[in-house]
Amino acid sequence: MAHVPIHIPSDQWLRQIFASTEARKGGVVKRQIRDVERYVGREAFVLALEERGYQAIENGRHYVIFCNAYPIKRVR
Repeated sequence: MAHVPIHIPSDQWLRQIFASTEARKGGVVKRQIRDVERYVGREAFVLALEERGYQAIENGRHYVIFCNAYPIKRVR
């Protein structure tokens, strides 16, 4: 991801995530939890996911965002 200015509006930051090539293709993107909390907050992030019908999981210090509504199945 390109350098993001610290004062980017939260709605613009979310638009950048969901406008990425991978997201537009229905793929998977990941973001650091601290960045989500810094730029938009967890509640707004979850709301943005729900509005789009997307899902996310938390793993370590990242959110893994599934930009589709396909079922998630843990392999191991």
